[in-house]
Amino acid sequence: MFSCLDQKPSVVNKKHLGNSIRRKGFFYTYNKKALNQTIAKIAYLEKRLDELTVVDRLPADLERVYFAAFVTLEDEQGEEMEIRIVGPDETDNPRRWISVDAPLAQTLLGKGLDDEVSVAAPGGETTYIITAIRYQSPET
Repeated sequence: MFSCLDQKPSVVNKKHLGNSIRRKGFFYTYNKKALNQTIAKIAYLEKRLDELTVVDRLPADLERVYFAAFVTLEDEQGEEMEIRIVGPDETDNPRRWISVDAPLAQTLLGKGLDDEVSVAAPGGETTYIITAIRYQSPET
C-alpha cells in the first residue's frame, strides 16, 4: 500500500506533463495560425500599396462630391448625418467613413450642393438632400 502512495506523485506528474504538452500544442497551433494570418495580411497590404494612388490635392470644384469628401446628408425626416468617402481599406463605421465602392458613395459622386439622391436600403429606397460638402486639406 505504501508503494502505491509513493508512486502517486509520479503518476500525477505524468498527468500534468500530458496536460502541459496538450496545452503547448494548442498554443503552438493557435500562434502558428495567427502568424500565418499576419503574413497573409502583410502580403495583401504590400500588394495594395503598389496599386494605391495618393490624393495629395483638393479637387478643382469644391462644390461637387469627389473622393475624400465629407458630405452632410439630410433624410426625409429632416435628420442630418455626415459621411466621408474613402478608399476600401479606410472604411470606419463609427466615424461614418464609407467606401468609394459603396452604393451610397457611387450615387453621391459628382453630385452638388442641394442635389437630391435616392439609394436602395434594406427598408426600402431612401432619399437624401446634400446639405454640405467639405474637404480636408491634404496637409492635415
